Amino acid sequence: MALTEINVVSFGYLHGAPPAGAHLVLDLRRHFLDPHVRPALRYMNAHDLPVRQAVMATPGIRELITSTALLVDAFDAGPTEAPLTVAVGCAGGRHRAATVAQVLARRLGKTGTRVTLTHRDLAKPVVERTATGDAVAPARQ
Repeated sequence: MALTEINVVSFGYLHGAPPAGAHLVLDLRRHFLDPHVRPALRYMNAHDLPVRQAVMATPGIRELITSTALLVDAFDAGPTEAPLTVAVGCAGGRHRAATVAQVLARRLGKTGTRVTLTHRDLAKPVVERTATGDAVAPARQ
């Protein structure tokens, strides 16, 4: 096995760029429905079952996780031992990215390689957005 460690990091593009040094970056913003648009889920996050269920029921998401695991296997087949970082991003980092990162990390952990999971933006406040998805600046007080 060539991978010494796999780091899976979830993040939100509205809070900053993908983590520096990521080998693979999954951008979930345009292709997968955002649970943020459902008022009942907006202030929840990937620790909440309804959010995880909504994300995992999204068409194509399971296939993306499987494909990403296969990409990680390809890195593992390389001749050099080195850690690998997979960054999973969505708009706010609380719903899609965090859920996919959790599921991916759990799946990759079954290989015997050490996997760490970090949610960079999960605990940050919800970024309010317009109907078109543009971020709205916080109200001044």
